[in-house]
Amino acid sequence: MKRLLIVDDEPFVREALKRVLEEESLIVAVAADATAALAELQRQAYDLVIVDIIMPGMDGVELIRRIRTQSPAARIVAISGGGNFELSGYGPDAVTTRAYLAAASSVGADGVLTKPFETAELDALIRPLLQ
Repeated sequence: MKRLLIVDDEPFVREALKRVLEEESLIVAVAADATAALAELQRQAYDLVIVDIIMPGMDGVELIRRIRTQSPAARIVAISGGGNFELSGYGPDAVTTRAYLAAASSVGADGVLTKPFETAELDALIRPLLQ
C-alpha cells in the first residue's frame, strides 16, 4: 500500500483530504506545519507528500526544497488557494496563486493544484505519481 503525507495548516483541509484519500486504499498521515512534516518524514518514508504553500512559519516552497534533500524519492504535489487570483487584486506587493505554485514547481513539486479543487482533479494528478 502507498503512503501519503498531507501537510496543511487548515485542520478542515487536512482531515477532508485524509478521509477522501483513505477511501482510495492509501495509508494517509497528516502534519499541521512544515516542522511536523519534516519530523514525520524522518520517522517514516512516504511515496507522496501533498504540501500547502502558504503556512505560518516555514512556507511550502521551503518545505519542498527540504523534502527534495531529505526524501528525494518522494513525489510532491503543491496546493494553494492563497494569493490573488485575478488582476483586480493586484498591488505592487501582491503575489498570485499561480506565482506561488510556479515557485513550488521550480523547487521540485511534481504537480500543482489550486484550491479549491475537485476530488477527481486530485485523483487524476496523484494516480500517475503513485505508479
